[in-house]
Amino acid sequence: MGARARHARGQAVHRLPAPARLGRRGAHPPVAVKRYGLFGGSFNPAHRAHRALAQAAVAQLGLDELVVMPAGQPWQKAGQPMAEGRHRLAMLLLQMKGLPGVSVSSWELDRPEPSVSSDTLATLQTAQPGAWFLVIGQDQYARLSTWRRVDALLAACTLAVVARGSEAIAPDPALPPHRAQALAMPADAISASGVRAAILQGADISPLVGNEVARYIAQHTLYAA
Repeated sequence: MGARARHARGQAVHRLPAPARLGRRGAHPPVAVKRYGLFGGSFNPAHRAHRALAQAAVAQLGLDELVVMPAGQPWQKAGQPMAEGRHRLAMLLLQMKGLPGVSVSSWELDRPEPSVSSDTLATLQTAQPGAWFLVIGQDQYARLSTWRRVDALLAACTLAVVARGSEAIAPDPALPPHRAQALAMPADAISASGVRAAILQGADISPLVGNEVARYIAQHTLYAA
């Protein structure tokens, strides 16, 4: 199964082709390199800050496509309470619905093995050759050396690190040389753990996740005590 076959796409992005450069007669115009991004996470649940980040990544990185992918078995979160993959995927599809240039993939959910970002990225690059970016938060960047096969990951992509408000990105000092750039985002206190805590308190979570995701959580009694 190809990684792309499992994507559920949003609206298509249409761009005019760049003008061909002048060259010798009969020369073929240069082929533009496609730009892709991978935004992974547990999305437990997907909330409005995830949607805003997806929009910012497409715009600031000039992406042809951002693949948003819920982790199947996030090995760094082993033992933590996690909604079933089918529910996290359904909520993510609702959260990302209608975003141009954004697709949602179930590839990691369909695999029995623990999710490893370097493996996922290698599969995506084989299916969709181009320049790849990995969207991560500063908290992940600060401990990225603990990730599995991190050398292969860094060699395969440019890191796009979320910098919120006036925060500057700061790498894990144990990382080897790599490519990274900041993704500017406003400061935002929304977090998945905060959404889950609000549910336990009986609070209205629609301002945090939107009406459709809030209804889905209520209908399936997710994250309830």
